[in-house]
Amino acid sequence: MNRQNPLGLIIALDENNEATGELFWDDGQSIDTVANSTYLLCEFTASQVSTNHLDVKITRSNYRDPNNLAFQEIKILGTEEPNSVTVKQNGVLTQASPKVTYDPNLKVAIITEISLTLGEAYTVEWDLKIRDEEKIDCYPDENGASEANCLARGCVWEESSSPGVPFCYFANDLYSVSNVQYSSQGASADISLTSSVYANNFPSTPVNPLRLQVTFHKNEMLQFKIYDPNNNRYEVPVPLNLPTVPSSTPESRLYDVLIKKNPFGIEIRRKSTGTVIWDSQLLGFTFNDMFIRISTRLPSKYLYGFGETEHTAFRRDLNWHTWGMFSRDQPPGYKMNSYGVHPYYLGLEEDGSAHGILLMNSNAMDVTFQPTPALTYRTTGGILDFYVFLGPTPELVTQQYTEVIGRPVLVPYWALGFQLCRYGYENDNEISNLYDDMVAAQIPYDVQYSDIDYMERQLDFVLSPKFAGFPALINRMRNDGMRVILILDPAISGNETQPYPAFTRGVEDDVFIKYPNSEDIVWGKVWPDYPDVVVNDSLDWDSQVEVKGTFGFWQYRAFVAFPDFFRTSTATWWKREFEELYNNPQNPEKSLKFDGMWIDMNEPSSFVNGAAPSGCRDAALNRPPYMPHLESRDRGLSSKTLCMEGEHILPDGSRVRHYDVHSLYGWSQTRPTYEAVQEVTGERGVVITRSTFPSSGRWAGHWLGDNTAAWDQLKKSIIGMMEFSLFGISYTGADICGFFLDAEYEMCARWMQLGAFYPFSRNHNTIGTKRQDPVSWDAAFVNISKSVIETRYTLLPYLYTLMYKAHAEGVTVVRPLLHEFVSDQVTWEIDEQFLLGPAFLVSPVLQPNARNVTAYFPRARWFDYYTGVDINARGQWRELPAPLEHINLHVRGGHILPWQEPALNTQLRWQGEVFGYYFLSCMAMDRDYNP
Repeated sequence: MNRQNPLGLIIALDENNEATGELFWDDGQSIDTVANSTYLLCEFTASQVSTNHLDVKITRSNYRDPNNLAFQEIKILGTEEPNSVTVKQNGVLTQASPKVTYDPNLKVAIITEISLTLGEAYTVEWDLKIRDEEKIDCYPDENGASEANCLARGCVWEESSSPGVPFCYFANDLYSVSNVQYSSQGASADISLTSSVYANNFPSTPVNPLRLQVTFHKNEMLQFKIYDPNNNRYEVPVPLNLPTVPSSTPESRLYDVLIKKNPFGIEIRRKSTGTVIWDSQLLGFTFNDMFIRISTRLPSKYLYGFGETEHTAFRRDLNWHTWGMFSRDQPPGYKMNSYGVHPYYLGLEEDGSAHGILLMNSNAMDVTFQPTPALTYRTTGGILDFYVFLGPTPELVTQQYTEVIGRPVLVPYWALGFQLCRYGYENDNEISNLYDDMVAAQIPYDVQYSDIDYMERQLDFVLSPKFAGFPALINRMRNDGMRVILILDPAISGNETQPYPAFTRGVEDDVFIKYPNSEDIVWGKVWPDYPDVVVNDSLDWDSQVEVKGTFGFWQYRAFVAFPDFFRTSTATWWKREFEELYNNPQNPEKSLKFDGMWIDMNEPSSFVNGAAPSGCRDAALNRPPYMPHLESRDRGLSSKTLCMEGEHILPDGSRVRHYDVHSLYGWSQTRPTYEAVQEVTGERGVVITRSTFPSSGRWAGHWLGDNTAAWDQLKKSIIGMMEFSLFGISYTGADICGFFLDAEYEMCARWMQLGAFYPFSRNHNTIGTKRQDPVSWDAAFVNISKSVIETRYTLLPYLYTLMYKAHAEGVTVVRPLLHEFVSDQVTWEIDEQFLLGPAFLVSPVLQPNARNVTAYFPRARWFDYYTGVDINARGQWRELPAPLEHINLHVRGGHILPWQEPALNTQLRWQGEVFGYYFLSCMAMDRDYNP
């Protein structure tokens, strides 16, 4: 046999980054003979666990090769770039600087300029050169990383000049995987710490061991859950619609799942294309009591969702951005966590297939996007409970998601009418005059609100003397076909000097949040002023609620208790208060015949940090070991809300901390409010809620919060609506013309045009600003508003049909263009236009002084809504005229849109009028007709 040629090794790493092999010479002997002979020389093992290494072990230690052959090249297939290669013989460094070449496209590394003499034992070690975009932040803590605290965690410190790249990043794994098992219905594995030395340097105490359970629920949906098998940990008490027994089959499943080692990870692959849609085999997995982290690679940069936060584009920017999620009374602002929490995203794959992923976790968390592309979740408690939806189209993903969390509520027809509200109505006469002016101007509208002005001192369920005529006004408007929605806040005053049944009965029914093992109510401060106190409105807001004097006298605001809506008794109490508000048996003349309810401030919001008068009692919960990237991060979790140690009681009697369910507070209030409206009014009614969580859409709609009268908010409202479509909340819109600041004429006119096509279409602004309702401007503004609102009313049968299909099938109402035209990658970036359903395209003006708009028309036949003319644009951008009185609307060929003649409100519309049909395209059977 010729043994003169150089020797080398090819290391082909498997999914667990491991490889084994062996070498023997045959010298002309038969394989059977050699298999048991002394000529079996070497066994090899290679791994990329911890220190990446190749071990060359000698089976027969006295063998010496007569030709002095040596391994001179090592080729590693499927690796990241090696760095700092060393060779050791019997533990002694022999070769310190071999040459390394690397092909990043093929992921192949070649190590040369080595000499591993045949018949001797060696260890070849190397570091992986982690590219900047691949680095997982090892020290995201509030106090910032330093080289010392980075190294204490066993991580690498390397400063970078590239913005966003973490200086402290992972190079080693903390966990091992064993007992991996697969079955027809799922998979499982045990996860254990390899060493607690470094794990103890991460926030809070490691949980060890862990259990992974994967369930193949349906052919298009699976769940994987990482939890403590030995101790119960908090899990989100939101009911999901899951199969009792998995119904998927190996032949029909859209996915394959692989549990990977070294490092631990879960891989989910789409069977039809081989695309990996989830791959958490990244360093940095951590599961501590109050700090849990997991990262995953993404199949593309096209990711949408995660909320509720304000950002500048529908597609999320993956260039090193971290977003916090924890319900908070925070008006929309860039990088600020706001009212609701939705740890859910829709991802697109390079071929246009779509998938959705939900993390069912309600603890304070943040998520970091990086350009790998990858993302990292970090949460302060609970477990990791993921649900994956395989689509494969964006609309199917949304339908699959809402099938699990619950379909969107079907609002009544009148709720699709135009609506008016203002915080700061002086009295009921001001509302009466507004109503009369709207009728005189012949501007259609269906719903009139009163903000907290109708309450005495903002006191729930108590009518202000300034609104003594409000009950009669409500009856007058309702007789004309109008509807009325009132606002309620969850905070209940405990400082009243006169009988206040809402509080006294709440105490009797034990409905308020208390400290654990105590009868002490967790007091906060929100709206209600002290009785018999005149508020000095000239003081700034903080001064009105701050502590004064030695004894902690709060200047104006009353102490308030917060109902625990998780309790069954609280729902009963809440419904009874609704009944008295609606019927008022003691004073029938004060009964308020509302048609719907608007629940606000339910993050829950408090104007003090934690509790009055002396703050919170549990420092560890309110300032946890890891504080996520949240607004006012330096003030802890209790900033502008309750103390985290407050205790809730679930319907089954189990007790949970506010720390765990804070972001569920608005969710817990929504269902009993919806049921109360239905039971009291005897009609379907409507509920609008500020704070939301997955499945809130089953009972309520949502407005996008206390926005600002600014041009940038027009586009951001489109982004917000499209996101809440993904979240399963169809009845959504922004405050038209803005809530804060004075609206400018042209901006408000453009916003009236855009807002006319929000599913929830309401003009609303705050106290102290000038009026912005349609009749508060000039005659030209009245005409602009009347024209576009009449267009809305013409299309209400189509919009209501969409709302029904959302309720019955889970389809989106406000629809990103990519949902209908995902094969056209141009649509993946479009967020200045939107569709209502599949067929109605809205292209608004979003910039000042513009009299043209650039709109994209995907490959279909498009007709101008006003003229019915085919615009002959397919797969191209068009510059369209857009004078101030005009918004561009187009109808997609192949669709039939029902319509009606508009009237002043929907009840008048239903009295004797009939539907028509907007019938376009002779090729009605071909929805995307393209000759």
